[in-house]
Amino acid sequence: MVKDSQSQNPGFSGLGIAPTLLETLAKLKYTDPTPIQQQAIPIAIQGKDVVGIAQTGTGKTLAFGIPMIQRLHQIKGRGLVVLPTRELAVQVDEALRKIGTDLGLRTAVLIGGVSMYSQIKAIGRDPHIIIATPGRLNDHIQQKLVRLDGVKIVVLDEADRMLDMGFAPQIQKIFHVLPKERQMMLFSATMPPEIMKMATAQMKLPLRVEVAPSGTTSERVTQEFFILPKDAKIRLLEKLLQQYLGTTLIFTRTKHGAKRLTVDIKDMGHTAAEIHSNRSVSQRREALEGFKSGKYRVLVATDIASRGIDVTGIELVINFDLPVDAEDYVHRIGRTARAGKGGHAISLVTPEQRSQLRGIERLIKKAVPISKLPMDLPPGRAPKFVPRDVSPFSTRQPRPQFGRSRHGGQARPGGSRFRRR
Repeated sequence: MVKDSQSQNPGFSGLGIAPTLLETLAKLKYTDPTPIQQQAIPIAIQGKDVVGIAQTGTGKTLAFGIPMIQRLHQIKGRGLVVLPTRELAVQVDEALRKIGTDLGLRTAVLIGGVSMYSQIKAIGRDPHIIIATPGRLNDHIQQKLVRLDGVKIVVLDEADRMLDMGFAPQIQKIFHVLPKERQMMLFSATMPPEIMKMATAQMKLPLRVEVAPSGTTSERVTQEFFILPKDAKIRLLEKLLQQYLGTTLIFTRTKHGAKRLTVDIKDMGHTAAEIHSNRSVSQRREALEGFKSGKYRVLVATDIASRGIDVTGIELVINFDLPVDAEDYVHRIGRTARAGKGGHAISLVTPEQRSQLRGIERLIKKAVPISKLPMDLPPGRAPKFVPRDVSPFSTRQPRPQFGRSRHGGQARPGGSRFRRR
């Protein structure tokens, strides 16, 4: 196991990187490698298998991208990057093309939600690197649209997330058609036993590069937790968005929850967009680009984005709903404090979720700070349609409405005109 070096960072010039790539890195103003880059690049450039563990936002893409591009330029093979989400695939593609432009790098991105025709055209241009999600890559393999027998370097990025999403059988199918002789790199922020079992089966004497213990959160992220009833969450969120004025990423558990919350945030007077599996690729891309450019101050997302958003300068991450898996907490809050910057993460926890809170504490190996609720929480906002005999802040429930509603149409028996929150 290679431990994180405490010596002074010598820059990219001391890592065995070819002069052309060094010039590109200098042009892009990449001057100092991150710890994971400093440890992994020299090993990977030698063609050795690597298991890399580092917190999110620490530069894992360049840690495998620089060696892959350099080695493919030397050995004239093809590279394959397999990762869990469309958003992550697009961002990895952008990062690789940025550093490989001067070498004439060609890539193909194979993801769901995009026409097969455009992807077939990209494959026809004989790409040096294929970047793909497991499901769509298997679609191409089954239809004999792509061959992987020429792949010399394979990268599994965020492999633990792929297993969480149920991609293990599809990953095994991909391994079945890959050549036996290949270099393999596996990178993630967490490394559960299932991943190490896969690494042992598919890699030859891999070197483990760990610059932070698995499950560690960035020291630059300050964390805060509130314990409160579920029906008070929206009021606290309104208060938090008044207190923190910067770019904010909010996570919900479900896509329907994300949709409802986005409407609520817009009603508060903030610009907001949503990313979840019910949104098309173009809608998700527009939401992410709008978030990056400042068009949207708030982005509401499900865990589909917990490892697929690479935006520098996110001031605040809010877990409106706690994630099901404690590991996803690490990835969610890793969306802030990226590229050496600081950030803050706030989680809203209901009393019945205390066991999940303990799971997070066990993973990150420290007690989390519980904050007191603000005394001046804004009252619940009035619904859009309120029965005349019921006050907006009354605890009394409106009587069931039968027959025709005053807005036209047939009212549902027992239906309330209160808008669901």
